[in-house]
Amino acid sequence: MPARSGPDTAMVAAARDGDQAALDRLVADSLPLVYNIVGRALNGHNDTDDVVQETLIRMVRGLPGLRDLDAYRSWLVAIAVRQVRDHEAEKRTAQHRRTDLDTATEVADPASDFAGLTILQLGLTDQRREVAEATRWLDPDDRALLSLWWLEETGELGRADLASSLGLSAKHAAVRVQRMKEQIQIAQSVVRCLNAQAQCPELRGMFLGWDGVPSPLWRKRFARHIRGCTFCGRRTQGMVPLERLLLGLPLVAVPAGFLLTKLVPVSIKATAVAAKNIWIPLTAAGAAAVTAGVFVLQPWTSDAPPKPIAVPPPVVVAESPTPSKTPVRKASPSPSPSPKPSKKPSPKPSKSPEAPPPPPAAPAVKKGVGVWPMNGVSTSLAKSGARWYYTWATHQNGVQTPRNVEFVPMIWGADSVTPKALAEAKKAGPYLLSFNEPDLAQQSNMTVERALELWPQLEKAGKILGSPGVAFGGDTPGGWLDRFMKGAKENGYRVDFVTLHWYGGDFRASAATQQLKSYLQKVYQRYKKPIWLTEYALIDFSDGAQYASDAEQAAFLAASSKMLASLPYVHRYAWFGLPAKEAEPNSGLFTEDGVATRAGKAFQQAR
Repeated sequence: MPARSGPDTAMVAAARDGDQAALDRLVADSLPLVYNIVGRALNGHNDTDDVVQETLIRMVRGLPGLRDLDAYRSWLVAIAVRQVRDHEAEKRTAQHRRTDLDTATEVADPASDFAGLTILQLGLTDQRREVAEATRWLDPDDRALLSLWWLEETGELGRADLASSLGLSAKHAAVRVQRMKEQIQIAQSVVRCLNAQAQCPELRGMFLGWDGVPSPLWRKRFARHIRGCTFCGRRTQGMVPLERLLLGLPLVAVPAGFLLTKLVPVSIKATAVAAKNIWIPLTAAGAAAVTAGVFVLQPWTSDAPPKPIAVPPPVVVAESPTPSKTPVRKASPSPSPSPKPSKKPSPKPSKSPEAPPPPPAAPAVKKGVGVWPMNGVSTSLAKSGARWYYTWATHQNGVQTPRNVEFVPMIWGADSVTPKALAEAKKAGPYLLSFNEPDLAQQSNMTVERALELWPQLEKAGKILGSPGVAFGGDTPGGWLDRFMKGAKENGYRVDFVTLHWYGGDFRASAATQQLKSYLQKVYQRYKKPIWLTEYALIDFSDGAQYASDAEQAAFLAASSKMLASLPYVHRYAWFGLPAKEAEPNSGLFTEDGVATRAGKAFQQAR
């Protein structure tokens, strides 16, 4: 299949010679190709956006020296390959220096998992899906080569582009490709046998020592068994050649949530104009423009960087307010038993402060909040600095979603598994939260068996899917979550991340932060999956509901948010919750008149 055409030479020449509009178009045109190369080579590692950005920056810097305009595409691919290799080398070096769990190798965000994105976006089925899943089992070198060969087979690159980007002759490149294809075919056979409902006893026995994470080592172990097993060997028959499976597939689109957040100064030397500095602004607000192919480069001539040009995302029109159950925590065992504190009211925030509060710090992607109806809720959400929120439902519950804030839907309980709710969830972003505290009678109150019975319907929504959010005991062997995760694995169900709740009964900020950290570490060690902490605060449920004071909540929020930001396996957290009651103790962030509590001010500054 002939390679699809890249940017025409006139555009490349204009960009090289200083035409700002041409450079904008060239970067926008190049982004999908670079994203597909880097994304598949790193399989959605957390550093994918940084490597993509560095590739584009080096392209802009090196463009004035490009002489062969027809070679632009292979030249760009070579830059991407070098950046991937440099990243892998740096990662290997860093791993040798890391010993503590807190600085362990980052768990890839399931929303960035390139095999999963390929399957979801392109609607792959059967053997094409197996090939996409098989890419997870390759070693880094083979994944990097696969990223180029995949593009060759789908018509995006020619063999000459592939060989030149690797610095190889066409003959040597062919040998490397053939070896890689053998590995991907072996991995495909492993995927097929592991996904089969009926497995031979020996293969099931091998699961006992496997941590569930695809790797080259376990690929070899499973493949060795499959080659020697008559039962498993029959399953590998009838596999279609890889070239036929990949023929004509399109590029995976850059996801809407894919953010390039740094402002990096680069230079472009123009023949028609004097050399000038240029900043590439890639902000959360501008991400929609990137995905739509609109990429803005802003000239800069002063000593200070300019404000980013942000193309606003589409305005989200919230649904009309509808009656819903306001989430109320009922008495439950405290995750961290401690002496019962005295019940005291939170200090009432002043409505006319002497000085305006400091502006919210730049919000991190992790930071979120649970939201339920109150007066001015949409305004308070915007002021909070949260980057995401949820309402314990599949709709916004009357909240008008602010710009640069993401709504995440939830299937609350068994009665919420309806065609209407699932249809609403499909329309709302890439993530889906599931059953709320099924281990409590006052909440969704579900047995493990019932949750597993309904799980396939949630999987069909095609979202990045979180486990049920247990109230406590996520690290307990034989507990509700443990039995659910084992059942999901036995049935071949997909659980992309673990959802947890945590409430501390020790109101000392330092001690509570350490207790929360210890709990998260134990859960991560048990399941080796990304963690979303979707409810947390200082509330002692050992005897009713005793709240920490506003000052104590604020101190804990400040300390815990720093800790959560440092844990790579904690991908998101949400404070409980946004609304605050002035007349009684609580853990809310904003009162109905839009005034931030002390905890609210701490949340604004959290990262």
